[in-house]
Amino acid sequence: MRFEIEAVCPETGARAGHLYTAHGVIPTPIFMPVGTQGTVKGLTPQQLIEEVDAPIILGNTYHLFLRPGPELMHRHGGLHGFMQWPRAILTDSGGFQVFSLSGLRRISDEGVVFQSHLNGDRHLFTPEGTVDVQMAFNSDILMVLDECVGYPAEAREVRAAMERSVAWARRQFAHYRGPHEARVATNTLFPIVQGGMDPVLRAACAGQLVELNAEGYAIGGLSVGEPRELSLAMTEVTAPLLPYEKPRYVMGVGLPEELTEYVARGVDMMDCVMPSRNARNGCLFTSQGKVLIKQSRFREDFGPLDPQCRCYTCRTFSRAYLRHLYVASEMLFGTLATLHNLRYYLDRMRGMRAAIVEGRFPEFLQESRSVPEQVG
Repeated sequence: MRFEIEAVCPETGARAGHLYTAHGVIPTPIFMPVGTQGTVKGLTPQQLIEEVDAPIILGNTYHLFLRPGPELMHRHGGLHGFMQWPRAILTDSGGFQVFSLSGLRRISDEGVVFQSHLNGDRHLFTPEGTVDVQMAFNSDILMVLDECVGYPAEAREVRAAMERSVAWARRQFAHYRGPHEARVATNTLFPIVQGGMDPVLRAACAGQLVELNAEGYAIGGLSVGEPRELSLAMTEVTAPLLPYEKPRYVMGVGLPEELTEYVARGVDMMDCVMPSRNARNGCLFTSQGKVLIKQSRFREDFGPLDPQCRCYTCRTFSRAYLRHLYVASEMLFGTLATLHNLRYYLDRMRGMRAAIVEGRFPEFLQESRSVPEQVG
């Protein structure tokens, strides 16, 4: 993997670049659609390529480990071959899902013992094991297993989780650069900065992880119940501590109005279930604000969902038709809504990138802050 920075906004530090992977070049900044179980719900790979033009998607190690399992997937050419996706894939370690199980898991220095939400079977995730699983998936970018705590949390709990995350990261990089050394050039491992909402712990964690000399770094432990202002503050503290020439990935964030804010703080990569999950629930993001399509005022609205969007949904169907599909619980609604929301997100990222390259990102940032929350 190789990362090249093409342009930087001098006022904010926003960056535009290219991330080169074994499965294609990713223009940054980028938003990654979430394909939890080897699929972005409601869309085919062809739609993701031709309509959304997503250069990379994200898969979930926890869910894919439980079903269908790494051995089966490895025999089918990894996750790319299994789901017929020719572009890049990032897989998380499954740590966030495991730690969300609360009473169904037990953490120790060895790893995490957890019960499957599917059938109650017990499994062990070790730091080294999660690397092996993601290697079986043949992920372009792998994430380390880390310990994530919710908000709020006791200071000693946050410190212990941060220290364990660093220790696990060191073990994983030793394993990654040992048994998997031959594939290090094509399958890249990112460590994750933890430390809760404590800037001192964040700095300490970042400093220790930088010593690993990874090809990219992630900022984790956000979107765990904290106010959005704190998420941005922790990103602002952490991003400058990471190597300038390496990609920076903030995990699990991204309301539309927040995308530019994270990019303005030097972030190159983001992901979130927000656009696809909200789409299925009837919340559509547009250049004029959110459209809650179930509202009766759209019953006879024969205009496009977003006049500024050129996705298939907006080119073809009216708000009235989309509302009809939603209230009738038709499956087609989920496809059309997800296609639009993801295209809207990716178009915003493309717009940001162009603004950085052309030297007008501060204006783009101010314009993004003026978009109303909801269509009036």
